[in-house]
Amino acid sequence: MDDILRFALLGLGLGALYALTAHGIVLVYRGSGVLNFAHGAIGMAGAYVQWELAVNHGVPYWPAVACGVLGSTVLGVLTHLLVIRPLRRASSLARLVGTLAVFIVLTAVAVKRYGDSVQLVPAKLPSGLVEIAGATVSEDRIWLLGIAVVVTAALHALYKRTLFGLGTTAVAENQGAAASLGWSADLIAAANWGLGSALAGLTGILIVPVIGLSVTGLTTLLLSALAAALVGRFSSFPVTLAGGLVIGVVQSELTRFGSDVTGLAASVPFLVIALMLVARGRALPLRGTFLERLPALGTGRVRPVPLALTVVTGLLLIGLSSPLWADAITNTLVLSLIILSIIVVTGYAGQVSLAAYALAGTGAFIAGHAAADWGWPFELALLAGVLGTVPIGLLFALPAVRTRGVNLAIITLGLGTTLETMVFQNTDLSTTPGSDGIAVGKQTLFGIDISGVDHPQRYAAVVLVMFVAATLVVANVRRSRTGRRLIAVRANERAAAALGIDVRAAKLYAFGLSAAIAALAGVLTGFRSTSVVFADFASFESITALGLAVIGGVGFLVGPLFAATFAAGTVGARFGDLVLPGLSEWMPLIGGIILVLTLVGNQDGIGRELGKQASAAERRLLSKRGPKHTGVAQGSAEAATDRDEPVAPDLHHAAPSQTAHRTPGLPLHVRDLTVRYGGVVAVDGLSFDIEPGRVVGLIGPNGAGKTSAIDAVTGFTRAASGSVRLGDRDVTRLTVHRRAGAGLSRSFQSLELFEDMSVLDNLYAACDRPGPWAYLKDLVRPGSRPLPAHVLVVIREFGLESALDRPVGDLSYGERRLLAIARAVATSPSVLLLDEPAAGLSDDESRELAHLVRRLAEDWGMGVLLVEHDVDMVMSVCDEVVVLDFGRRICVGTPEEVRGDPAVRAAYLGDLSPEEVAP
Repeated sequence: MDDILRFALLGLGLGALYALTAHGIVLVYRGSGVLNFAHGAIGMAGAYVQWELAVNHGVPYWPAVACGVLGSTVLGVLTHLLVIRPLRRASSLARLVGTLAVFIVLTAVAVKRYGDSVQLVPAKLPSGLVEIAGATVSEDRIWLLGIAVVVTAALHALYKRTLFGLGTTAVAENQGAAASLGWSADLIAAANWGLGSALAGLTGILIVPVIGLSVTGLTTLLLSALAAALVGRFSSFPVTLAGGLVIGVVQSELTRFGSDVTGLAASVPFLVIALMLVARGRALPLRGTFLERLPALGTGRVRPVPLALTVVTGLLLIGLSSPLWADAITNTLVLSLIILSIIVVTGYAGQVSLAAYALAGTGAFIAGHAAADWGWPFELALLAGVLGTVPIGLLFALPAVRTRGVNLAIITLGLGTTLETMVFQNTDLSTTPGSDGIAVGKQTLFGIDISGVDHPQRYAAVVLVMFVAATLVVANVRRSRTGRRLIAVRANERAAAALGIDVRAAKLYAFGLSAAIAALAGVLTGFRSTSVVFADFASFESITALGLAVIGGVGFLVGPLFAATFAAGTVGARFGDLVLPGLSEWMPLIGGIILVLTLVGNQDGIGRELGKQASAAERRLLSKRGPKHTGVAQGSAEAATDRDEPVAPDLHHAAPSQTAHRTPGLPLHVRDLTVRYGGVVAVDGLSFDIEPGRVVGLIGPNGAGKTSAIDAVTGFTRAASGSVRLGDRDVTRLTVHRRAGAGLSRSFQSLELFEDMSVLDNLYAACDRPGPWAYLKDLVRPGSRPLPAHVLVVIREFGLESALDRPVGDLSYGERRLLAIARAVATSPSVLLLDEPAAGLSDDESRELAHLVRRLAEDWGMGVLLVEHDVDMVMSVCDEVVVLDFGRRICVGTPEEVRGDPAVRAAYLGDLSPEEVAP
């Protein structure tokens, strides 16, 4: 019992340091809306400044502490001013990678200056022994707990009772409103960055006597701090303190009683992170004044002749290279594969994963045991490693079903770190007797000796071929129906689901394919020597890999090779040494600086610029062949920069608009629909029917529950009860995409188009219905069928012929409105639910839209639910009108009956007479 109490008290001291670090993260987030992944590195820098001054320059301890804290403060403010502030218009990925870039730079400088060995630092806090309830514990742990409590109380008071705290809260809630009251968002953010970073430096100085001074030890403190901050919801300092203390106590107790399980105690922060994120099931918002712009995407277009020439040239260079250069080529290609896996999951699917190296290590682990334990040849071991990692990748993807963005980055980094500590660092699992890893021996491929030890050139050639094959697979996916689905999910998950796209399946697919590519890189890394050594798969290297992916262009297939050259041990480092001996030792720092410059100057990376240059060269080449080729050149250039493989259809040979007539769809029956948000009843017992070929209007004052009703019918809210039937089928319990597949389609009040896709691709995403085997077939043979006949009619009916090749962002507001409806119609629904389709349109545009809606019912046989504030439009186009007030149906009938209803005039139309409201 005394041991339990003693370890609990020890854990309180450690947990206090976690809480102090977490407070700094909370401060930065509250002040700027950015989750600072460089927080641990900033604290590490402050600790090294203090140690350097105290040990090497004889500065007294407390002045050295003050300098260390000041150094961290300055780093935090500079990070905001030089990196984060210029990225305020950028995507959330760019802002996240901005903090990762600072992490890379600071760790590179520290490793270059101090190495990564652990320095023992004597404690300066009182370190005598005290007895508490019969348990003896070091006095410094009590001091740490006291410091954490005092700091927590001070921060709580600062942000609750002072003008600065009120200003920070105001800026967090609404920057525009806060600015109108005289609060500068930049000044508030800089102050919070400085204060949060000062806490990081103080924590780093206080913790090094406990864990030792090292670059790795202090930077990996981030996960424990993130776990505590999540417990406090990135807002409450007292709850964050409690979270940190609990994590510290649990870790300490597991160290005492669970020491036989390697890495169990170190995994506690990850378990807390996973539970908090998955249980809450929503993303931590990243605040920003401007609309986020997603990173640009390449087309995945493959030019066979340049590709063949490149491969042949690469093989010749490998054949002529020395063993050192062959190793550098191998390093470059393997890292390129890692970056390629990030392009799939982050570039195409928009899921920010920091698990690339963990998955690579998993592939090496499985293949290594297959070769060492079962004697499998290289070919089979490689296949086992790749295929065996896919289920692990799917496990990593499970959190992506409920979380996304920066939350997903946290949880994948935590899961990767847990895998590293519990498996890769477990010598019982990751080594064979007499070896420093898993002994796999020298490799042969189909009877040919390809040993990386004896024949590095042959091994490099094999790696090159596999890299090209993997790149071709990813290019196929980009051009396929599957690729369009991934990009739709990346752009807007809600809109994708409303079109019948299974968002969960798309995310799982992206993670599975990414895991397979990362595993391929891991196997090729591990088998280049006679033993698979897992020091090559440190989880935090995934941060560097994501940064390199951004440098190359996270959406471009030409990026990995160019980005990989900025890493140590690659071809770029070898060339650097030729130009300036010793330059390769600075490659991590150079890569970090280039990443910062890339984010600030060109967020789309090298790949975007190369794509533009290639397109320009192609235009010049084709234009020299004569005027008849000019149009082709221009189309190719547009395809290379803006859109995917599908080409604009020939509408001149499309069937006439009368062919839009079709067999009527299924009727919709809604009964007792109720939507509750907490104690608020948004929709109260609503019932209505929509028959094929009829238009039903749903009107009511603002807040009457109209949009909530559409959300409930289409499955976008879990707070609904009642029944929804489409024909004879009960769809009440179906997910959004299954309801869409059954025949329920909708538009959105806020449009929610796929902004980074062309008009044509928006329509393709709506009408593509790939079979169950498409996910596999698209890996080798991308399929893209012509647009169905009904979509060709939609294009003409909605006047989109001239806009098909244009990006959505180039459309006028009216054209965007039409595209939103056209995309919903392209799914060929039985019932179409339109949420304020005429909002913001002129009178002429509204009349034109009303005519289109009427034709959808009469000529297409659709049932239409029209939610609209334009009463004239509703009364002129609808067969029946349902009126809501405070969620309740107060009237239903024909437009004439609704006009004359006294309850409607009182609740919705005021005191106007029926004649005054008649159209």
